[in-house]
Formats: sequence, structure tokens, C-alpha cells
Amino acid sequence: MNMIKSLFKDYIYPIAVFAGGMVGVGFLSLPYITSKIGLWPMIFYFVILTALVVSLNLIFCQISLKTPDYKRFPGFVGHYLGKWPKLLAFVAVILGTFGVLLAYLIVASQFLSAALGPLLGWNSLIYIFIYFVIASAIIYFDIKIVARVEFWILSLLFLSIILIFVEGLSQIKISNLFTVDSSVGLTGLFLPYGPLLFALWGIGLIPETEEMLLGRKKNLKKVITIATIIISGFYLFFTIVVLSITGGQTETTALTGLRNFLGDGVLFVALLFGVLATFTAFITQGMIFKKTLMFDLKIKHWQAFVITCFTPTILFLLGLKSFIPVLSFVGGVLLGVDGILILLMYKKVGGKNIIIYPLSLVFLLGLIYEIIYFIK
Repeated sequence: MNMIKSLFKDYIYPIAVFAGGMVGVGFLSLPYITSKIGLWPMIFYFVILTALVVSLNLIFCQISLKTPDYKRFPGFVGHYLGKWPKLLAFVAVILGTFGVLLAYLIVASQFLSAALGPLLGWNSLIYIFIYFVIASAIIYFDIKIVARVEFWILSLLFLSIILIFVEGLSQIKISNLFTVDSSVGLTGLFLPYGPLLFALWGIGLIPETEEMLLGRKKNLKKVITIATIIISGFYLFFTIVVLSITGGQTETTALTGLRNFLGDGVLFVALLFGVLATFTAFITQGMIFKKTLMFDLKIKHWQAFVITCFTPTILFLLGLKSFIPVLSFVGGVLLGVDGILILLMYKKVGGKNIIIYPLSLVFLLGLIYEIIYFIK
């Protein structure tokens, strides 16, 4: 019994927190993107970007373990790089977090309305109000509560996609996996970079996970690596399952396109899967941002909570419900900035130039591509 309890405490719960925080809305676009560029190029991106993210995670783990506890990303940047880089990191975190939380609310509203609307007939605002109340209550409490919630919700997410796979077996066509949009030009081959990097990104979760492993921090790198690989495999499995069913009719958010193939019952499960994905990510990202405001800006707990939870909700109520295209651009650019800042911090702690410069070039080129693609 003690061995099982220790396994949960040392590995399973921390892995669940990190993995659950990674699962957001970004992965929902992956089947659609794959239908545009083809399966083999997408698998190539999965291998390369998973390796890139794991490498960057290990670098940030090394930085985190050498830094005083109770700091978040801007605090790390300020500690190693100074005032102005810290300000840049704060701007990136604030804009990025509000944008991500808003995107979760938008997608959750659409999925809840599609899943429960035919049954209950309520206005979409009622669904989002209930979603907001539950998520906000969890954000207000300690990470231990979040850990247990995320473990079981993450388990349900895996179960849901397996159910979709089982129900869709009769609809699966191997030929659908090799769907390619001939209208996508050479520049389209770079489409997966931003969304997949966004879906795999979990740097901000590392300090949170480190605090859970107080007294057991030697496990941090192993926990982060295992969680990242698990989620990458899950994303690839999800992409293959959905694409093999919907093929060229794959929609941008993947799940709604299943209606024509699997019926309303399975669609309900799929939409519930999407809601749970946004829910786990919302509470984890909200927790991280709340603690960033508390530890790095010295804002009181209740004020940090109000800023974190109410700002994206107010933006949603004001009518900002088509933010995802802008979020894709902002996320791609901000992640590039974050990656470069991490590598600069790594240099400060004695990192190797043979690692720093090539990875910095990757993020810089990705950042430039996102800007050019957005302008076009």
C-alpha cells in the first residue's frame, strides 16, 4: 500500500498535473492540419518538435532546480537576465495567458452548446457561467486539489478518445490517412509548427510541478519527460483516429466533423472530451498565472484570483468570440520569445553554445515565419 501511495505521490500525480495542463485546445486543430499537408510530414513534425520540447523542458528543469522556489517564468527571467527581459516576459505571459484562457472559454462555450443545447435548451451563457464558477473555485484552492481533479479528468480524456476509436472502427478508412490538399503550397508545409508547438508547450508548468515534488526534486526531469512523451503520443493517436474517420471532411476543431460519421451519441462524447480538455487546461493555466501575479508582482491572493479568472470572462462577455486566429499568431510569436529567453537563461547557468545557438535559430525562424504568414 505504501509503495502504491508513493508511486502516486512521486510520479502519477505530478505527471497528471503536467500532462493535464498541456492538454488544451491546440491539439484539436492537428487532424485538420494533417489533412492539408499529409500524414508523413505531420509525423516528422511530431518527432522533431517533441524532441525539441523535451530538450527545452530539460533545460528549464535545470534552470528551475538552480533557482529559489516560488518564482514563475517572469521571475526566472528577471533573476537571470535583468529588468527589461523580465518586463518582456511579463508582457508575453499576460497577453498569452489572457488569450489562451479566452480561447478555452470560446471553445468550451461552443462545445457545451452543441452537446447540451439539444438536451437542455439553455442559452450558451448559462453553460459558460457554470463552467466559470466551477473552474474558478478550483483555481482559488491549492494545487493538491488541482492534482487530484486533473488526474481523474485526464483519465476520462484518454477513455473518451478510446471510446470514439471503438465506435468509429467501422468508419475508419486507411486511405483517409493519406489525404493531402493539393491547393496547399510549399509554405503550407510549415503550418504544423505553431499549432503543434503550442499544443506541446508546458514550460510554465515546470515550477508548479517542482513544488509538488518538494523533497523529491530528483524526479522532476523524469516526470516532465514522461508526461511530454505521453501527451505527444496521445495527440498523434487522436490525429490518426479522427483523420482516418473524417478524411478530407475533417473540420478545424476536429470534433464537430464527427457528427456526419458517428452520429449524435458519439458526438456528445467527443464534445464532452473537448470540454474536459479545455477545463483541465483552464484551471492549470489559471493557477500558474495567479501564482505568477502573487510571487513575481507581489499581488494579494484574492486580487490575483480576480484578475486571472474575471478578465478573460469579461472579454468573452464583451463579444470577443473569434479570437482563435489572432491567438494562433500571438501564441506562435510569444512561444518563440519564451524559447529564446529560456536559452539565454541557460547560457547564464553555463549552458553549451552548441545547444543554445541552433535551438535559438529554430525559434527565431519560427517566429519570423508566424509573422510573415499572419501578414499574408
